[in-house]
Amino acid sequence: MKAQDIQNVVCVGGGTIGASWATYYLWKGLNVTIQDINEEALARAKTLIDSNLDFLVEKDIITTEVSNDAKERAVYTVDMEKAFTNAQFVQESAYESYEVKQKIVSEVDKYAPKAIYASSSSGLLISEIQKFSQYPERCIIAHPFNPPHLIPLVEIVKGKKTSDEFVSVAYDFFKSIDKEPIILHKEVPGHVANRISMAVWREATDLVLNGVCSVKDVDRAVCYGPGLRYTLMGPHLIYELANPDGIIGTIRHLGPSMNSWLEDMNDWKKIPENAEEIISEGLQDEMKNISPQELMAWRDDKLIEILKQVGKL
Repeated sequence: MKAQDIQNVVCVGGGTIGASWATYYLWKGLNVTIQDINEEALARAKTLIDSNLDFLVEKDIITTEVSNDAKERAVYTVDMEKAFTNAQFVQESAYESYEVKQKIVSEVDKYAPKAIYASSSSGLLISEIQKFSQYPERCIIAHPFNPPHLIPLVEIVKGKKTSDEFVSVAYDFFKSIDKEPIILHKEVPGHVANRISMAVWREATDLVLNGVCSVKDVDRAVCYGPGLRYTLMGPHLIYELANPDGIIGTIRHLGPSMNSWLEDMNDWKKIPENAEEIISEGLQDEMKNISPQELMAWRDDKLIEILKQVGKL
């Protein structure tokens, strides 16, 4: 199979992530089947997908004609055999459970033995999931960042029995539809981006718990400081530009200070028991009269502007 041959995608699970994936695949002109456990779940998925496509029209990302064509190409079914019969690429976004995913991959084996199975799992190991497949070489993690129809990143994770051939096909496929895939050659819990995010959140939370700063001000420090640079480049490039001699100069110049920061920073391995209440209280002050739904709409609106600025839309 070659990346350019992939035209038929099945999205298993039509929740927030699955519907967002389906939106993106439809937007990029692919034939998409959405499979879920019952008609109620499918109805919710359709509502999400239609809403996502309408939003893209509203923001002049796609035309009404493209949106209508995308909606017509979407097929909704609870029947796995119907869903998988012509599948070339399966984007699984079901419940985060080995048992659930192992059952799905066995169904893919039965009805689409040549399809690539790509799990959206944010923390499970593909090596464990592929144990229940007759074709483990075609099983990968393809983890997006929420919302997948806007955020370009896809983390491709190889399992112990995953074939480099299928990893390459998946990588080329994602590149062909304007995603930004990265390849993990080693499985680690949480993959790459979530681990970086968790490291930042741990320090942000610890600063609040230690009374250094409020929740609101920590968030502002990230948004109006490093967050702005992270939109353009990663931490290594940032330190490369911090000194005329590059990252070597940065580490040699700031190394002693950096070491003192590291010594003072907490490295707790479990979230403190009082963290959720304290952070939640701080978030109420930060959000004030803004609902989560309004905040998500604002986030997506601003993401569109940022993506345009960095040439991703």
